[in-house]
Amino acid sequence: MLINGFIFISALFIVVQGALYATRYAGQLAQSFRLSTYTTGFIVVAIISILPETFIAINTAIAGTPAFGFGMLLGSNVADLTIVFAGIILLVQKPLTVEYKILKSHAYYPFILILPIVLGLDGYLSRPEGATLMIAGAVFYYIAFKHGINDVSLQHHNTKRFKPFIYLLMSMTAILIGAHFTVVAATNLAVALGVSSVLIGMLVVSLGTTLPEFFFSLKAVKGNNDSLAIGDILGTVLADATIVVGLLALISPFSFPHIIIYVAGVFMVAAAFILFSFMRSGRAITGKEAFALFIFWITFVLVESVVNL
Repeated sequence: MLINGFIFISALFIVVQGALYATRYAGQLAQSFRLSTYTTGFIVVAIISILPETFIAINTAIAGTPAFGFGMLLGSNVADLTIVFAGIILLVQKPLTVEYKILKSHAYYPFILILPIVLGLDGYLSRPEGATLMIAGAVFYYIAFKHGINDVSLQHHNTKRFKPFIYLLMSMTAILIGAHFTVVAATNLAVALGVSSVLIGMLVVSLGTTLPEFFFSLKAVKGNNDSLAIGDILGTVLADATIVVGLLALISPFSFPHIIIYVAGVFMVAAAFILFSFMRSGRAITGKEAFALFIFWITFVLVESVVNL
């Protein structure tokens, strides 16, 4: 147990340091491509942030248990949309500012998250449905990129992209490695403490996969880059719900218990609508709203615990 505790603390330190450097170089990369910081987070950083859950999902598909990966992805998205936002706001002790253009360009964002729920109402995801999800995700990312590259606030085009890209890649790799060992150590600690396998999957694995975006976004907000943080989290959720779930179905079409859709799926969509309603109220997420998101996540955990007894 002591060894796992040491690994957990060391891995968490790596995640934090990786987030510090990743935030810096993501901003530089945004300037070099004339992208808004939000678009950089939504596309560049988010694509890297989804690697932990992507690897886990692919491994579950290869192992013949893709339904577990599907449930983990939805649970991770619920955490991202609620406790990750809440944790950041409560830790920095200030509202999270939301740019108007984010709300304008993402008016249909919550509805995109309904797509995997609708396709999975029959308890099965086929290869054509997986391809549909991946195409929907790619189209939304293209639209985000198209809008983001025309940010007039960035007047100077920096051609020095290679160095910040390599450093960003190295920083995010450090976050991914740290996140992996954090999850492994936390899982071993949970087993040693006698925590049920259901809670391990729902709390440890799902929360563990949110570590890259949590620490990256936390550092971004502390550096007054709220849009970078929001972009990372929203981009990660969208990629998980469309591209990663679609990839999972393409690799191995699978059946799953309807309860995954009725609980995790419904909570994910509800969390998105609640989050965006908070964003539109004064174009900021306040401390009170962050607390409400935290309570929403606790409710999700309790419901999942009851239905999985």
